[in-house]
Amino acid sequence: MGIFSTIMDKIFHHSKAAQPATPTETQAAAQQTQTGTSAQQGAAPQQALRNVDVDAVLTQLASTKGGGNWRTSIVDLLKMLDMDSSLAARKTLAQELSVHAGADGSAEQNIALQKAVMQKIAENGGKVPDSLKH
Repeated sequence: MGIFSTIMDKIFHHSKAAQPATPTETQAAAQQTQTGTSAQQGAAPQQALRNVDVDAVLTQLASTKGGGNWRTSIVDLLKMLDMDSSLAARKTLAQELSVHAGADGSAEQNIALQKAVMQKIAENGGKVPDSLKH
């Protein structure tokens, strides 16, 4: 599973912990577990994500865990999701998302990565405010 898939999985599962799953979502999650497909593969996880308000999920998570400046900092977002935020992890994420802004580890690249993650989540069905994508 790639870094972006893990981000999607953590956001999706965090939102589901806050609300009961519908039978269809439960079946989709069970099928995903059995088949080993990621959130980027298959339509069921993608359809279930369509109802996830990403801003609300991350804001709630930040209030309980302390999210720093997750809206603009990929490092803070990754830390808040209990993920590796090292330069190596961010380089891998930049490769996954084809982000080529600034030097590796630069503020320019980190900001571009944050926006690319939010844009990609939106492309995969998550509800993301425009302010987080651009």
